[in-house]
Amino acid sequence: MMVGGTNSATALATATAKIMAEKKKPYFIIGAGSARLTNEDCTPYNVHYAYDTVALARVAGKALIERGDKNWYFLTADYAFGHSLEKDTTTIVEAGGGKVLGSVKVPLGNSDFSSFLLQAKQSKAQVLGLANAGGDFINSVKAANEFGLSKDMKLAGLLVFINDVHALGLKDAQGLLATTSWYWNQDDDSRKFAKRFFEKFNRMPSMLQAADYSATTTWLNAVKAAGTTDGDAVMKVIKETPINDMFVKDGKVREDGRLAQTMYLMQVKKPDESKEPWDYYQQVKSVPGDQAYTPLSESKCSFVKKS
Repeated sequence: MMVGGTNSATALATATAKIMAEKKKPYFIIGAGSARLTNEDCTPYNVHYAYDTVALARVAGKALIERGDKNWYFLTADYAFGHSLEKDTTTIVEAGGGKVLGSVKVPLGNSDFSSFLLQAKQSKAQVLGLANAGGDFINSVKAANEFGLSKDMKLAGLLVFINDVHALGLKDAQGLLATTSWYWNQDDDSRKFAKRFFEKFNRMPSMLQAADYSATTTWLNAVKAAGTTDGDAVMKVIKETPINDMFVKDGKVREDGRLAQTMYLMQVKKPDESKEPWDYYQQVKSVPGDQAYTPLSESKCSFVKKS
């Protein structure tokens, strides 16, 4: 087996998936976000954990539309993941009666956001959708605050990790909306895992690190149950057995390989609301997996049986 795809490089994850399918070995995709990995590019050995661009779009997009924030502008990282995230969120916004007033593509690793943010401000949109991740996300939020944009527009981080919020600090990140599949302070199981992780690494785990751990234990449990490391036998167990651990409760890996777990819309706390280090999120809404992800009835995966 392989646990991989721990960044948003979809092309790399897709290429790896093809190799793993040829070898008939389970491939747990953690960070690559394209929904194609369980649709057009699905294989019988893919298990897609944590999130995809459809779920990120549905959770944040629907919630903001329901609040009346219907006019959007996108700041989009100029590569496949950013494009997919903008496209999927646009679909949700327009389906809810909203409008996309424009978007701007920003080169990966760009350090100067002033011209892009000026375009966003001139759009007079209610929401600035940040279709980026990692350092690009952090730098764009810092620049938006310096530019005064966060006073006029809601900042919606479409892919945010708790490490990003930590790097920004609550002063800059407060009020930001973020979608996640896991939070360290969610329940007793997540807190116990987070405590062990913190003792070893001196930081709290993000949803990716939690997903890595869950994926590994899921495979080990499936191997034990199957009595073999044979890929087909192990995948049969994985798709038949609910996952209950520190990452997900009653999780089910679907026929297409998607772990369709509950997703959460979070809002970053104000500094005076945080009660302890890394206490950054306030839950706004939870969205069941069958509502967050593409339903199997709409799947483009070649081996999914349609009813």
